[in-house]
Amino acid sequence: MQLLVLTLGEPAGIGPDLALAVWHRRAELDVPRFYVVADPDFLGRRAGRLGLDVPIATVTPASAAAAFPSALPVVAIDVAVSAKPGHPDRSSAPAAIASIRRAVADVMAGAAAAIVTNPVAKNVLYDWGFAEPGHTEFLATLVQQATGKSLRPVMMLWSPEFAVVPVTIHLPLREIFKHLSTELVVETGRIVARDLAVRFRISHPRLAVAGLNPHAGENGALGEEDRAIVAPAVARLVADGIDARGPLPADSLFHKRARATYDAALCMYHDQALIPIKTLAFDHAVNVTLGLPFVRTSPDHGTAFDIAGTGAADATSLVAALRLAARLAMADSQARLPAS
Repeated sequence: MQLLVLTLGEPAGIGPDLALAVWHRRAELDVPRFYVVADPDFLGRRAGRLGLDVPIATVTPASAAAAFPSALPVVAIDVAVSAKPGHPDRSSAPAAIASIRRAVADVMAGAAAAIVTNPVAKNVLYDWGFAEPGHTEFLATLVQQATGKSLRPVMMLWSPEFAVVPVTIHLPLREIFKHLSTELVVETGRIVARDLAVRFRISHPRLAVAGLNPHAGENGALGEEDRAIVAPAVARLVADGIDARGPLPADSLFHKRARATYDAALCMYHDQALIPIKTLAFDHAVNVTLGLPFVRTSPDHGTAFDIAGTGAADATSLVAALRLAARLAMADSQARLPAS
């Protein structure tokens, strides 16, 4: 049985609403069993505000699966949450961070098969003193603290229609030229190809690599980066035996016929990747972190403070994230089994 751990996310956002709603509709939605790392009293109050009949069971990870059919299992954090819907307060950042820390500890210890993270508000975390650029980078830091091994996480946005990977993630546009390198593109491509093969069970992953500049640089006329940085990276990936093509003009990479030619598109910066997938698959795309020693997925939306506590939040992306996490965790566990 795949038992997942779901983080609280920003308590003033829609994450708690979605956790409660998904459990309330668990039979209808056919979701895998999960527990939430949160303040149980806070979730009970939010359920009351939403008018949802959701019993809360304070559990340990070991007892969560048994509790799931009759109550929402909650592993308690040592942070009392006072934030109201739409209004983060001084409990917001400590609660969100404590939930993530506990979830990582649980999955690293084998108490959960995978992590699904509810959205956080990075500005709230930054105001509290959070040092990481984002959620993804924080997970990598926690793994390094636990194992002593550094790693580079890779963000992939996945949907049944297509998948995209930003090679550089949370950077201002003016900083991309300083950070983009052949080595970074190669390392990203290798991680994507490996995880597509192992966790997504794609025997020969196909990577389409977008150019950085318009028209992939027009052979240097619109910028040297594509032939100086991206093209050598593609050549190295091909030399590794990876089916990679590029640099390709990004403006013609995402129509239906083009999407049928690859399993993931490697894009050079955040919006080049996220705009197309959020346009075509906003409600059901899933954020997947590759390159970690465990499976992590997340809904592909933000905290939506404007509708928190109203019951209007759409659970489609969280359901997709839970289902994908269970699927990838199963493939991951099977890949780790010794050959018979």
